[in-house]
Amino acid sequence: MYIDDINNLEVNEAVQKYNSLGKKLTYADYELLDDGNRYELIDGVIYLMSAPSTAHQSILVDLIRQFANFLKGKPCKLFAAPCDVCLTGLGDMDDTVVQPDVFVIYDKSIIDIKRCNGAPDLIIEILSPSTSSRDLFLKLKKYQSAGVREYWIVDPGTKSVNVHILENGHYIIHSYENNDDITVEVLTGCKIILQEIFDYGIE
Repeated sequence: MYIDDINNLEVNEAVQKYNSLGKKLTYADYELLDDGNRYELIDGVIYLMSAPSTAHQSILVDLIRQFANFLKGKPCKLFAAPCDVCLTGLGDMDDTVVQPDVFVIYDKSIIDIKRCNGAPDLIIEILSPSTSSRDLFLKLKKYQSAGVREYWIVDPGTKSVNVHILENGHYIIHSYENNDDITVEVLTGCKIILQEIFDYGIE
């Protein structure tokens, strides 16, 4: 499916051009999109990303703060969007390139100057109207098949988080609400306070 099929959004000329080629695109093609917009590439299809809301960005900043405080001095690496992740680790030949809002990796050898080459250990996506279908369905399946060990979907509208833990190749879902704390499965001793990330003071 194309972005306008999923979200009823008008696709810009660059997306139309590349998706009309009738072939699966790769990271090498994706790199040519230099018009100032943000894109993702999933199974060889280009998707346009819209600008995030203020609530989205407030949540993102506090998630980064909490994770960064915990990870200080630890060997894991924390990243935030925009940062390319070639999900299957094929580099320029990869046909799936995503930009998670937040991700954490243990194996720093999969990071180079341009991108992450392979599946992070933890990925967090904050829902936006223009990307929710991809985050909830398409990317969830890709993250599961790529072996992302923990995947969070943060919903600013309901102030809730669904945490997907990979067990035997399938995600087990755990749901949390505004006043809950989340113990991060892949980071022993890390606890995220949801009330703090959802306290963004925006009406």
